[in-house]
Amino acid sequence: MQSDASKRITLQSIADALGISRTTVSNAYNRPEHLSPELLDRVFRSAEELGYPGPNPAAQKLRTGKNSAIGLVTTDSLPYAFFDEAAASFLQGVALACERAATSLLLMPLVEGDARSLNQINLAAVDAVICYSISDKHPALEAVLQRRKPVVIVDGPRDVLTADWVGVDQTAASAETARYIASLGHTEVGVLCHRLADERFDGHVDDARLARATYPVQRERVRGFRDEFIRVTEGRGIVHVTEQVVSDIESGSAGGEAILRDFPQVTAIVCTCDALAKGVLSVAARRGLRVPEDLSVTGFDDIPSAEKAGLTTVWQPMVDKGKVAAEMLLGHSGNGDKREHCLPTRLIIRNTTAHVLKKN
Repeated sequence: MQSDASKRITLQSIADALGISRTTVSNAYNRPEHLSPELLDRVFRSAEELGYPGPNPAAQKLRTGKNSAIGLVTTDSLPYAFFDEAAASFLQGVALACERAATSLLLMPLVEGDARSLNQINLAAVDAVICYSISDKHPALEAVLQRRKPVVIVDGPRDVLTADWVGVDQTAASAETARYIASLGHTEVGVLCHRLADERFDGHVDDARLARATYPVQRERVRGFRDEFIRVTEGRGIVHVTEQVVSDIESGSAGGEAILRDFPQVTAIVCTCDALAKGVLSVAARRGLRVPEDLSVTGFDDIPSAEKAGLTTVWQPMVDKGKVAAEMLLGHSGNGDKREHCLPTRLIIRNTTAHVLKKN
């Protein structure tokens, strides 16, 4: 517990001890770039010797009107943000930008059916918000926009006029995969995606379900592949779409099993993320199918473990995506002009795809 004397230590106390102005001491805590490294060291060493605990956060907020923090809203659980390789890479990019700007990061995962999640968004002490992988007109997105703070939507709806947008051209990336798979001679394929809409569903997807899709990333990846595949095969191509709620290896295994059980004639399974594709690879091995001779498999994201698995996939710069989103928020001009940043993608061809073997 602090003594009465230490509680009375203020910025002025440090200034008097060093023979400098109170403004200079204040700059050490609030605008350190204005001071030399030597002077910063003197100020902080004196503060430690005098027992100064640092500026009062509440008082600082009242004085500046800022929290020095940005919020990250995600529709996945908090553990998912750290264990999923794609989400973790994105989070790393956000954290790097925040660290460089000496800004805190508050993670705000949405727990399905828990009103406290929305309440957290309403009360969060942040200056701006990133909405990551969120569906069209999600209640959390509406809550964020109502706060009238700078917002960047990442991998979510692009048509929100009051929010900036960061993402990739999902349709074009998936269309490139479709052209490649068609060029290998595949004519009947499965597409394994994860959550298309807010209501939970695991199973084969019909046109009505796809038409109701509210998650832009999954919707555009599925449609981008399906439409281009049918076009380049001149209408002869057949696409079976299967959905899993969660995008992990276990779900990929379950979805891959359903496709191979119900549509055994498929010669390729195209997955909308690498984790699902890794699950499909495990199913193929259990069934004694050779990849790529008997079954071609592709993913999306190019997570670190995708290269180790030799997975053909679509690469996107996940870390850079996080950095760009955070930097857009941190550099927000407040002029109201909507900004968009579309990052590049490319198809990475590895060992899990091949030409269809001709049957004797």
